[in-house]
Amino acid sequence: MGYKKGFIPYALGAFLIGIVGGFSTVLGPAFVQDLGIAYNNTTWTSLAQAMSTAACAPVLGKLGDVIGHKTTLLLGIGVFTLGTVLSALANSLLFMLAARFIVGVGTAAMAPVIMAYIVTRFPLDKIAQGFSLYMLISSAAVIFGPTLGGLMVSYYGWRGMLWVCVAICAAVFGACLVTAQKQEQQKKPLQNFDGFGAVLVLVFFSLALCLPAFGQNFGWTSRAFILALIAAAVSLAGLVAAERKAVHPILPGGFIGRSVFILSVLALFLTQGLMQANMTNTIVFVNYTQPENHVISGYAISVMYLGMSLGSVVLGPLADRFEPKYVLACSLILTGIGCGLLFLFSAATSVLLLMASLGVLGFGLGGNGTIFMKVALSGLSQQEAGAGTGTYGLFRDLAAPFGVAVFVPLFTNQITGWIAAGATEAEAAVQAVHLLAVAELLCVAAGIAAVLFLPKIRNKGE
Repeated sequence: MGYKKGFIPYALGAFLIGIVGGFSTVLGPAFVQDLGIAYNNTTWTSLAQAMSTAACAPVLGKLGDVIGHKTTLLLGIGVFTLGTVLSALANSLLFMLAARFIVGVGTAAMAPVIMAYIVTRFPLDKIAQGFSLYMLISSAAVIFGPTLGGLMVSYYGWRGMLWVCVAICAAVFGACLVTAQKQEQQKKPLQNFDGFGAVLVLVFFSLALCLPAFGQNFGWTSRAFILALIAAAVSLAGLVAAERKAVHPILPGGFIGRSVFILSVLALFLTQGLMQANMTNTIVFVNYTQPENHVISGYAISVMYLGMSLGSVVLGPLADRFEPKYVLACSLILTGIGCGLLFLFSAATSVLLLMASLGVLGFGLGGNGTIFMKVALSGLSQQEAGAGTGTYGLFRDLAAPFGVAVFVPLFTNQITGWIAAGATEAEAAVQAVHLLAVAELLCVAAGIAAVLFLPKIRNKGE
């Protein structure tokens, strides 16, 4: 039972990421509306945080192996709090982007050490349950966030909502100080730490994350896209060379090269990225079709997180009892059903249909997220726990912003195009959401195909 008690501060960290993330789902649209700039700028506010969350995860996960998981967790909460304070003070788009980037750094410090604790401290036959608990805490904490966040924005503005988040951050930091036990592993010297590789990881994956958004917003032949593509290619070449020479590389090649990791990440990109994109697109859809009703999108997103909580509890533990890839295929089918319900959306879409679409999608995604962690992290040694979970966190956290970078501009730009062609705002939003459904269903089908090629891991001691 000691491993459960030791998990308390890490569970609090997961709760913090979830609860503040829930409130912040309404931040991007409210912020750009307040500044009077186009809705497609919500892509940049989402990408700023997602960029640092993803790109810093393997670096800070590796750092957690060096300075200790407890220390890294507390530092992460501190940085997360700082970023939230700066977000509340933001008075320009550039200021907000910098603030959300700092919030992402804090998340990148916390998430890998939370997963590393589960991998190294939970019994082997309880790991899927541990990840289910992690997903349950993360998603359950978000359930009321969008609705309450939307109400706070309506009555007190987005700054007032963020100051509430700051208070939550301070309370969680104090609780973690009280409940944290002695450092679980010995600290190691920073000798041979792959600093150059860490910089290149941040540069390459940040650029890679921006490429889809650059292409859709500035044009695939634009100077901005071409320069970013060249810079990404150069940084990738440098990263490969640096990691080959590094004594302790940030990205462990042997771990990444396994088929269970490659196929899991491929399916993850094709499917889990739908979550953040559909949340943002639902808010924008409601703003175009029912501009007088600011709260119903928050209700729908809350139901989505409720579905994720149920999916993690109902579907996630099944991976300890049955072959994970078959459970994954079933949960991906549910994800597809949630996307398919977008075809029923109209200018007068009811809150019940919005809830049904995002709720079914969330149920499938909750199961997916839990099982992907078990599959991709199977066989990870205790010595590489931080680096391995950080590397997985990198690709997992890239999946959501990848979905934002692809599906949000696809949706918002199509709306703009159809309005320019003479359609009303509501008609354009409906046409765009139906096109979005086609694109998402194709991605889900490809994700199911990737999952079916996964090797079996059940009864292999992993």
